[in-house]
Amino acid sequence: MSVRRLAEDSVQPANFAFNGENSAWAEWAIGRYPEGRQQSAVIPLLMRAQEQEGWVSKAAIEYVADRLAMPLIRVLEVATFYTQFQLKPVGTRAHVQVCGTTPCMLRGSDELKEVCRKRIHHDQFHLNESGTLSWEEVECLGSCVNAPMVMIFKDTYEDLTPQRLEEIIDAFERGEGASVPTGPQIDRQLSAPIGGPTTLLSDDADEGARGGAGSGPAAQGAPDQGTGAGAASGPVPPTQAGRPDTHAAETDPSISAPGKAQNGNANQAAEAANKVDVAEGADQPGAGRTGGTQQGPTGAAEKDADATERGSVAKDHDSARTDGPLGRKGAEDESAVVQEHKRVDAPDNSGADRAPASGGQRTDAGASAPVENKRVTDDVLPGPASSDDGKPKGNGDVKGARDDA
Repeated sequence: MSVRRLAEDSVQPANFAFNGENSAWAEWAIGRYPEGRQQSAVIPLLMRAQEQEGWVSKAAIEYVADRLAMPLIRVLEVATFYTQFQLKPVGTRAHVQVCGTTPCMLRGSDELKEVCRKRIHHDQFHLNESGTLSWEEVECLGSCVNAPMVMIFKDTYEDLTPQRLEEIIDAFERGEGASVPTGPQIDRQLSAPIGGPTTLLSDDADEGARGGAGSGPAAQGAPDQGTGAGAASGPVPPTQAGRPDTHAAETDPSISAPGKAQNGNANQAAEAANKVDVAEGADQPGAGRTGGTQQGPTGAAEKDADATERGSVAKDHDSARTDGPLGRKGAEDESAVVQEHKRVDAPDNSGADRAPASGGQRTDAGASAPVENKRVTDDVLPGPASSDDGKPKGNGDVKGARDDA
């Protein structure tokens, strides 16, 4: 935000006072606030002083401070904060405020500023040679749909072109600003679409049948009474859409407080009779309101089916614990497998050659028959057998035994 300072002392007036009309208005404005809050009228009084003199001078700030019994610095803070207050002299006949925000910029506000530079002064906040005109660029003025626009004092002039703005400035320069129409400067009704309405139109041939814009009671100045029975019987009764529904529990006048109804309240009694316990049977499937069946939260058939299902599941769990790999039967099977390994791979007490660990097992004929790959650990296999001469039999002996076979 730019720094805002008071005007130079050379242009400051010696004193300020409201005229008779504005003084009475100031008393009325101050009286609108409760006792002890009269300082709330500081902004209206400063604005009234600006409307009387065209700008807010240092003398006007001091006058308002005395009128409201406020410290001078407090009034000075308000006047220098809000940009609606002009702290320097402006044109006596017109001060043109050109909107430069995005909608107006896109619609040609830069061209309007060039007109002000050419017809008033090159710089903002500077008077023209006669001191009757001045201009400035401001932020959004609220008529974006009618962009571009300017504001002169309290009136807005919208849908401008550079040529039209020049004509308005010339009219204010001649002192004929009151003759300039405010609002849109083209053939447009307020903020309606340019070119007029495009929907709900009627042809001239059947305009009366369709209730066109040029016929009917609305065109003759009479209020529209509607159609059908309402039109024949008289004015349409007022709508009930905005009225509270007293049949609802929240707006029932017989209930003094939430959850506390008088005796004989039919609505609350009916609600209690139809109330269903949501917690009961909430885990049961069904099509009821609370997750149960149509006959209630939990039906007899659902209970029996649930009990049967729980019994089957429990039986399956018991079988799994008994017959599974970690059950009692699984442990017995594992023990039998280990004992079979020991019996097959045990040494022959008769001194016969022991079958090699990786080749298979010995048969009665002394030949080695292939078997499935079974890895036997060292702690199961016995030590090497001895021959007749007391030497352990090696691989060569086993090989010779296989050759003999």
